[in-house]
Amino acid sequence: MSATGIIIGEDGRSRCHWHANLPDYLRYHDEEWGRPVTDDIRLFEKICLEGFQSGLSWLTILRKRENFRAAFAGFDFHKVALFGEGDVARCLADAGIIRHRGKIVSTVNNAKRAIELRDEFGSLAHYFWRYEPGHNERPAVVDREHIVANPTTPTSVVISKDLKKRGWTFVGPTTVYAFMQAMGLVNDHLEGCFCRPEVEAMRTALVRP
Repeated sequence: MSATGIIIGEDGRSRCHWHANLPDYLRYHDEEWGRPVTDDIRLFEKICLEGFQSGLSWLTILRKRENFRAAFAGFDFHKVALFGEGDVARCLADAGIIRHRGKIVSTVNNAKRAIELRDEFGSLAHYFWRYEPGHNERPAVVDREHIVANPTTPTSVVISKDLKKRGWTFVGPTTVYAFMQAMGLVNDHLEGCFCRPEVEAMRTALVRP
């Protein structure tokens, strides 16, 4: 890996270093991370899983994602909002997910808050995309040094505060910024990564909610 954070894969392509050439992680980097998302169910899944990731590696969450989807009704927040203590107990007994009671209860709570957000703004997508940072708020060059130095941003702090005010939990500024990166609200593929121009073209073509 160079100081820029770029590594060359076995296929000869330049990529962000963090996937470490692990097949499932590499696929997530190439095909999903940073590509713009406007579907409410997927947005809810992403912000919940980023909350579960807190204190753990994302690879751990990624490899359990299908189990999470099975446990939480595909992250359909309308269904998760109806979960009761029996569902919480079921999740706590599920070795296929992260059995953290606080994070499980948070997911149920946030599903209820997501319904309120959708009712107010028309969609989760509209709520989140209205926070998209302008060009003047983004670095001239996205490199490893910038990413390491900025685990949060002013925008992630603002979103975190607003969500907390609305009753959401496990949505600190670092978690929110990871969510912003994952859902494509920002393009944090490093300069030199082959995905960066692809993602930027998708973002340019995107019709904002």
